[in-house]
Amino acid sequence: MATSYKLRCSLLGHEKDVRALAAVYFPDGAFVSGSRDVTARIWVPNDFNPGFTESHTMSGHRNFISSVCVMPPSEQHPQGLIVTGSNDNNILAFTLESPSPLFTLEGHADTVCSLAAGKFGTLLSGSWDTTAKVWLNGKCVMTLTGHESAVWAVAILPEQGLMLTGSADKTIKMWKAGKCEKTFKGHTDCIRGLAVLSAAEFLSCSNDASIRRWLITGECTHTYYGHSNYIYSIALLPNGHDFVTTGEDRCLKVWKDGKCSQTLAHPAQSVWTVCTLTNGDIATGASDGIIRVFTVDPSKMASPEDQTAYEEQVAGTSIPQQIGDVDIEELPGRGALNEPGRADGQTKMIRDGPRVEAYQWSASESKWSKIGDVVGGTGGSQVTSGKTLFEGKEYDYVFDVDIEEGKPPLKLPYNINEDPWHASQAFIHRNNLSQLFLDQVANFITENTKGVTLGPAQPAYGDPFTGAGRYIPGQVSGDGQPSAGSSDPFTGGGRYVPGYGQQNGQAASGADPFTGKSSYKPAGTKQESGDSTSGNQYFPKTTYLSFDQANPGAILDKLKAFNGTLDPDVKTDDTRLDQVLPLMNSGSPTAQQLELLWNLLQWPADKVFPALDVLRLAIRTEAVNQHFCNVKDGHAFLQHLLSLVSPESAPANQMLVLRTLCNAFKQECGEQLLISEQNLVIPASLQCKGSENKNVQIALSSLLLNYAVAFHKNADNEAKSQCLSSAAEFSDVVKDPEAHFRLAVAIGTLTWGDLNCIELAKSSVIKQYVGVLKSVQEPKKVRECAMLLAHTLCQ
Repeated sequence: MATSYKLRCSLLGHEKDVRALAAVYFPDGAFVSGSRDVTARIWVPNDFNPGFTESHTMSGHRNFISSVCVMPPSEQHPQGLIVTGSNDNNILAFTLESPSPLFTLEGHADTVCSLAAGKFGTLLSGSWDTTAKVWLNGKCVMTLTGHESAVWAVAILPEQGLMLTGSADKTIKMWKAGKCEKTFKGHTDCIRGLAVLSAAEFLSCSNDASIRRWLITGECTHTYYGHSNYIYSIALLPNGHDFVTTGEDRCLKVWKDGKCSQTLAHPAQSVWTVCTLTNGDIATGASDGIIRVFTVDPSKMASPEDQTAYEEQVAGTSIPQQIGDVDIEELPGRGALNEPGRADGQTKMIRDGPRVEAYQWSASESKWSKIGDVVGGTGGSQVTSGKTLFEGKEYDYVFDVDIEEGKPPLKLPYNINEDPWHASQAFIHRNNLSQLFLDQVANFITENTKGVTLGPAQPAYGDPFTGAGRYIPGQVSGDGQPSAGSSDPFTGGGRYVPGYGQQNGQAASGADPFTGKSSYKPAGTKQESGDSTSGNQYFPKTTYLSFDQANPGAILDKLKAFNGTLDPDVKTDDTRLDQVLPLMNSGSPTAQQLELLWNLLQWPADKVFPALDVLRLAIRTEAVNQHFCNVKDGHAFLQHLLSLVSPESAPANQMLVLRTLCNAFKQECGEQLLISEQNLVIPASLQCKGSENKNVQIALSSLLLNYAVAFHKNADNEAKSQCLSSAAEFSDVVKDPEAHFRLAVAIGTLTWGDLNCIELAKSSVIKQYVGVLKSVQEPKKVRECAMLLAHTLCQ
């Protein structure tokens, strides 16, 4: 038997980073992997070659898998259970036979990044929400609170009911019966992994590039150094005292008798995870989506040709290194490779003409092996790791933003799969900044991440309905003209932008986003009749808002694309789908077209949004409105729509349902239905109030404004009071400036000439809300409307 590890095989199957590995109880020698591609897979060793076969794929999460563990066999599950934690905040449990989850554990408020299984079905989970939770029989029986940052690592000690948690707050805590018994301090950066040696001893690894050995009494008995960057994962070898680690320095390190005995470089920047198999083999998962298995058994090692190919792949990798002030001319030449290394894993940079190469010393083979070509960069930063930690969480970028001269910059974290406006809103909320910074911060993100992609596409920059490019302020349109502020990014209509003018001196965006009339005129200017009261251009509003802009051809293309992915019992003939085009424009639909639209609205929740977009346009016509909103069918129709606006629903569905309801007001039948069903529609719609999506916020404020118009027209005082209370509830969380404006107009319309509503507004949060809006500088219409509201409330 050889004493050093060599490549056994490389396993391809995952499409993105492999973030977690764990050995399974059955079949023997198999293991499970979890990946950013949202799947977990079981790999079984082959009998006829050194490789493994993917025997089982499990799915069910909505976001990438960040942790896995295996529950021991029990009477109910004799082969054990596979448990996965995800960035969707949930934990799923699978049997080895089913690709779908057996059950779901919900309770964490953020990514579940660590899992550990104990006796009698106990499961311990750690999360970015700073807590750990103890689960038993499918229920959370205990929540462990005390860490100040994300809980990246958890472990269960074999005796005494003790549990361990490691956190980005640089501490490890030991718990018993839900109470913190001891806090271990010593690491200088985030704790990333824990490994239990015995009932009285354990190991920890950290972003500070060290491994520590602890007694449960609190003493750190040894600190091990060897990695040159973050250490992400640690696992024990079968003998129970030697261990292996992986990290951001591209390495798997084998530790025996307290010393690094072997270093195995990888052709990937981040080696996220490691696990050991029952026969002593080691499996690693990396940022290139490949699992690699290493063995000391010569009969299982890859062929000499595959070994050579792997070494060449490692040697051909570019390695970001801290070169900084180092003069390349002063680096040693190839002659330095004749000198033996001081320790296994030692790296050395040598000069080869204009190039710099990196070599690593293998103590077991007594030779230097090339591990890559060095390129400029900085170690341990975003450049090398591809991820930066902020408050214990991983981000693609953490920008320094100077808000105020003389004060330290604020940290702006951002992942490239995020919506820039969502990240900006979170930044503003976290730092208690003015909402006026929103567009400025979002544009800063957009400008500084240009050209960066994650995977084959950038869904965050695609229109959720048509696939077309999404609105970005200042973006140049296809004809070379700026889309600037004069176009409403939600309806496509004109949007009021104070002070914005065309070259001819005429107002470019004087169009009111509701009526198309002038949205602002200086005092004393003659007002048009019908929608304004003298001296007040904003409220009371007497006409309904609608969302009319669309690209029917693109919507039809999306319907056909989704149709091709549906089960046969749901799928519709593509030629029939062409019948929806007239629905979006014509006022005379056929019975077949209406039946087709209703069938499309029954599509699965993740595929239904283009059908909702068709309905949004069609319901503006009298015939379609009458068909869906009549007295007999209207209630069931609303119930179906409102089932798509729960907090768990996709933002695209939420927004399109709310827009559809707004457009339904355009016809008398829809207006009467929505007024009569106000106690159903308004509370259900308010489930979306916490959405960070600005389109959803604007659609919800528009719906409340349409209700305000209806109740003002009908002088229904009780309904006005209920709507005002709903507006007050939404005002506490709304963030988008346009949503603020529409909500302010709604409040003004409800309170206009109604002393009861005015008194209700004074006694609620609305008075304080109006005070906040009065301080808004841009857009001016928000402040101007708030000033008029304040005057109204003084009556």
